[in-house]
Amino acid sequence: MIYVHVWTAKALVKLPPNTTVPAILVFGDSIVDTGNNNNLQTIVKCNFPPYGIDFKGGIPTGRFCDGKVPSDIIAEELGIKDTVPAYLDPTVTPADLATGVTFASGGTGYDPMTPKLASVISLADQLEHFNEYIQKLIGFVGEEKTNFILANSLYLLVAGSDDIANTYFVLRARKLQYDVPAYTDLMANSASTFVQVFKLQIEDAVEREI
Repeated sequence: MIYVHVWTAKALVKLPPNTTVPAILVFGDSIVDTGNNNNLQTIVKCNFPPYGIDFKGGIPTGRFCDGKVPSDIIAEELGIKDTVPAYLDPTVTPADLATGVTFASGGTGYDPMTPKLASVISLADQLEHFNEYIQKLIGFVGEEKTNFILANSLYLLVAGSDDIANTYFVLRARKLQYDVPAYTDLMANSASTFVQVFKLQIEDAVEREI
């Protein structure tokens, strides 16, 4: 279990004794998207000033903030690396893949309608990218090392805010169909399905039960 405590800009991450994490692999929305939307045909992107003003070099990278996103901070505190690159970043290297990437896409959500409305990457498509990632990783480091990375990495899933804020309340795309409790049930069921499919992918990849 990992305990994360955030106080102002400082994150404290504690691991059990004698535990190391080789990589961090991230799924979700804008909270952990570090640039996957940059080359999409969508208005949901942040690869322009003033975004990134507090990031190293003051460069906008596609992060939906001025500096680092939570997944960057967690990776840094765990000693994995300083930042977590976007999987779709054309400059991603084999070393980046071996220590983790983010598949997240700003504007997506648990509701399948949410990414369609925003023209961004759905959670289902993020799982497809994860499958591609596994094959690339095998090509770079071999099956044994890939299995070790997949079995011992930290996985983050952050989503839901765009479903509630945009799809339900702002665009009202679901408000005529669901009341809030029913809509949150839809989100929870979608999240559960994501986790089940994800676990099957991991089990298939590392050939062991999680």
